[in-house]
Amino acid sequence: MGSTDRAWDDQRAFLAVLDTGSLSAAARALGLTQPTVRNRIEALERAIDQPLFVRGVNGLAPTPEALRLSEHVRRMAYASEAFRREAAGAASEIAGPVRLSVSDFVGIEVMPPMLASLRERHPRLTVELLLTNVNADLAGQEADIAVRMTRPSQGSLVARHVGRIPLGFFATPAYLARNDAPETIADLLRHALIGPDRAQVDLAILNALSREAGGPFHFAVRSDSHPAQLAALRAGLGIGVVQIPVGDRGLVRVLPNRIVHALDTWIVAHEDVRRSARIDALFTHLVAAFQAYCSDHASTQRTA
Repeated sequence: MGSTDRAWDDQRAFLAVLDTGSLSAAARALGLTQPTVRNRIEALERAIDQPLFVRGVNGLAPTPEALRLSEHVRRMAYASEAFRREAAGAASEIAGPVRLSVSDFVGIEVMPPMLASLRERHPRLTVELLLTNVNADLAGQEADIAVRMTRPSQGSLVARHVGRIPLGFFATPAYLARNDAPETIADLLRHALIGPDRAQVDLAILNALSREAGGPFHFAVRSDSHPAQLAALRAGLGIGVVQIPVGDRGLVRVLPNRIVHALDTWIVAHEDVRRSARIDALFTHLVAAFQAYCSDHASTQRTA
């Protein structure tokens, strides 16, 4: 093994310990023995003449030097993954892995039907879903494509605006059978609601609704996780806000003339990776799929 290969192996061990917090967990993640991982960390520490971890009550804690180095090592890991994905399929072939970054809600509730139709056309394409509510670093090759609800600002990114996803009020039939359906925003004051906890954007929408209703809402469940909100809604715990195309699958629209908010949506990729046939295939498919997803429920009705 060459010195370059050995250096990268040492750095992968460092990243695994950083992410898992222990030598044993890192060894399991890498398929190595614990002494091997320890030796690789010690080799790195000798190379930089600095300690990288200190033992604490919760495992190994990174030193300030380790945290400074971690960004560079993580970028190398992203680049290594991008190289693996590119090498897995020929440039002109619609086959191999493509890494797609989406929010947890979109990944769980919206993306699977879209990927099912994609797979019918390209059965050798593999989509690696990165579920995160933080924008993935496309320039750093953390992902190949992203679905974003904020306008991209980097000049090296190719972005297509595909529409606005409307949000509406929903409840279960069982909840509405136990409680009179609200007819106005003010009527929500006598209902149990499901909504955000500390997310500032969501709270701003909620506060505007509360002012319009003329009083504070009562919440049965508060969470900043949109999948958790939807799970509570489906359990009949109250009235909640959800993307209308998702809510229409089994829930009952409440205040149907009211769109609470609309999410501007972009499909984004780095301009360099669009040259890959498989990445371009997924990008093109997502543009069409989200345009249909948004337009199916497009409305000019009043928003909050």
